[in-house]
Amino acid sequence: MMDWTDRHCRHLHRLMSRHTLLYTEMVTAAAVVHGDTARLLAFGEAEHPVALQLGGSDPSLLAQATRIAADMGYDEVNLNCGCPSDRVQSGRFGAILMKEPDLVAECVAAMWDVTALPITVKCRIGVDDQEPESVLPDFLTRVSSVGVDRFTIHARKAWLQGLSPKENRDIPPLDYDLVHAMKAAFPQLHLSVNGGIDSLDQAQAFLDAGLDGVMIGRAAYHDPSSILLDADARIFGDGTSGDAVQIVHAMLPYIDTHIANGGRLGQITRHMLGLFQGRPGARLWRRHLSEHAHKDGAGVNVVLDALCHVTELAA
Repeated sequence: MMDWTDRHCRHLHRLMSRHTLLYTEMVTAAAVVHGDTARLLAFGEAEHPVALQLGGSDPSLLAQATRIAADMGYDEVNLNCGCPSDRVQSGRFGAILMKEPDLVAECVAAMWDVTALPITVKCRIGVDDQEPESVLPDFLTRVSSVGVDRFTIHARKAWLQGLSPKENRDIPPLDYDLVHAMKAAFPQLHLSVNGGIDSLDQAQAFLDAGLDGVMIGRAAYHDPSSILLDADARIFGDGTSGDAVQIVHAMLPYIDTHIANGGRLGQITRHMLGLFQGRPGARLWRRHLSEHAHKDGAGVNVVLDALCHVTELAA
């Protein structure tokens, strides 16, 4: 979710659900250690619980980045072994690490050494010509041997040669049965499933079948109301379903503060475009924000004007 789940997106999503675990976009350990840490890792207290997702394959750098994350107050650090982009291949991290489980184990062991925070791993079922039925259990065995007990498994292979990152999200077939088989084989591990999940009904079915968690990415971003507004009530049994109009109003103070600090409206509203997906007025809501949020001086009035397209049709 690089360039998607920034702090503005997470603030919006936290208003919609108090209990779901939110993840940052993937940040490289080198960038955390050597770059503008405050800009890359800053987050609001309202975002908790929030996990930092790191990319990297250097145990020392990952340990340093983990220590920084702990000092900043993150609730979890996740090592990404699933992203298939060209950038991560050239940098020897992401999905290509499925080929190096011993290195992954070395990395997470170094991360464990510097913090008491949960260290978790996100992975694929395999890459390229690997056979998932043998590669995935071997990966889980080797990495869990150093103490990691929580994995999120994207139930697709990643084809690092021949498919684009976008195609890797859709073309390789999903193998949910293999993820269920891993839960049966490793009952002591906390295993979550990821990939192609676009509804709470589907998420609940995985939980009912014995998996420990469900990670939802693109669907929660593009249609957050369908996923997040009901999550606390339906999945966690705590709270009532929310309302997207109320969420818009709850975002206004945050938007005002961001603009007062020199930010621009579009940096926030780009994450709000899908709030009314499937509802009357949704297209006009998106159009109004897209056409006006980038303009100089744009503020909460732009959001309220866009909201009128929804509320007037609902009246």
